[in-house]
Amino acid sequence: MEPNEQLSALIRAAGFVDPSGTIARKRFARAVTAAEHRRGVTRDVTHTHVTRWLNGSVPREETTRASVLEVLGEELARQVHADEAGFGVATISPDLGLIYPVNADASATTLAALLQADIDQAAVIVDSAVSPSAWSQSSLSWVVRTRDPAHRVPRRIGAADVDRVRQTRESFALLDNRFGGGHARRSLVVYLREDLPAILRASAGSETRADLLAASAEITQLAAWASYDAGHHGLAQRYFIQALGLAGAADDHGLAAGVLDAMSHQATFLGSFSEAATLARAALLGTTSLNVPILNAHFHLMEARALARMGDAMACDQALSRAVAAYEQHVPGHGPEWVQYVDDAEVAAELAHCQRDLGRSGQAIHWATKAVTDASGSYARSDFFATMVLAQAQFDAGQPEEGALTALRALDQGEALRSRRIVSYVVELHQRLGRFRGSRVLADFTEQAHSRRLWQAAVSTQTNRDDSRRSGSRRSA
Repeated sequence: MEPNEQLSALIRAAGFVDPSGTIARKRFARAVTAAEHRRGVTRDVTHTHVTRWLNGSVPREETTRASVLEVLGEELARQVHADEAGFGVATISPDLGLIYPVNADASATTLAALLQADIDQAAVIVDSAVSPSAWSQSSLSWVVRTRDPAHRVPRRIGAADVDRVRQTRESFALLDNRFGGGHARRSLVVYLREDLPAILRASAGSETRADLLAASAEITQLAAWASYDAGHHGLAQRYFIQALGLAGAADDHGLAAGVLDAMSHQATFLGSFSEAATLARAALLGTTSLNVPILNAHFHLMEARALARMGDAMACDQALSRAVAAYEQHVPGHGPEWVQYVDDAEVAAELAHCQRDLGRSGQAIHWATKAVTDASGSYARSDFFATMVLAQAQFDAGQPEEGALTALRALDQGEALRSRRIVSYVVELHQRLGRFRGSRVLADFTEQAHSRRLWQAAVSTQTNRDDSRRSGSRRSA
């Protein structure tokens, strides 16, 4: 066990120290015992117990943990939370993080537990599936939210703290865009666990407070995106919901709608197309008064992505038409900084995805080619997606020579990326190749692709899926 430095710091801050500067274990034990007795618990706490806690042991009894926090809170004149004292959650609720937080205090407490569960690789959270009902409940909670006052810790924060959070997010976002969510996700989570709960509970002026909540929402959303990209979908959904709560607490409608937009993206990826379209529409509904063209354009694009996957060509075309019209009204540089990645290449890539899913391979080739040509080179993962969509469309159009060359280029582009999403695109490509079985082009392509890491991962994924289906068929028989 590691020493509990958090508890040690709190005990010292509460004044339980001897003249020599050492922690007054017996005095603190007597205070905790008195708190226990007030709760009707006859158990006595000794200095030996305190020593064990300082060495990293967590009190087994819930009442004792509550008494420790009560004693510290009385001396510090504020509420002390379990995560601040280094007391991990004894049992993790499978619903952790799925509830829209009522205020920043609730966000801090939930995020501390969620981040710790992530670090500890708690399977009930890290390997969890998404909850479709949580998407609708959280979006509705944001729309009808009411302000709930939060407790403030005496520590005060300023503009420099907000800038630190934003700069850290930019650094991790750069790594995420270049190397995928699986690259630096854990480092981001460790940083957030150490810093975010404490600064969310700190006091600040109203303007700084709103800026901090917005910055916290942005970096929490980045953790959600990275988790989604790494294939931890239930975990990602929980981070998205907490990011939505923080954006709501900041009263930043655009940012909150941006989180709903990201939720829609994940829902489409997971095959929950109806929920995805609803989330995109909720984002539009929640920002009607803002009328920011670049935001409206992307919300319409997310709705179109879901509709295309559903095969609703008419509704998809209408959403795309609205998206293009909104994008044409956009003045570069206008709108929130976090949405400036939406440019000509991004819009073309979304159009390509929709046309591919509607079976319009010719139009998909046109838009994917434009996306690849207009790409800035700053978003390696997005460039891979656009290139792979182009390859898929070329195979769909009966152009296997062109598709093979494009696919090999995409596989090389994705070599440095650590992302479960990009593997799924290669799996989709693999599924398209059956019609060319026996052709020389396919034989040459698979021979060259065989040495690529992503192709090997995709083949393994497809084989596992096929085995699972066959196993299920045998059981049902």
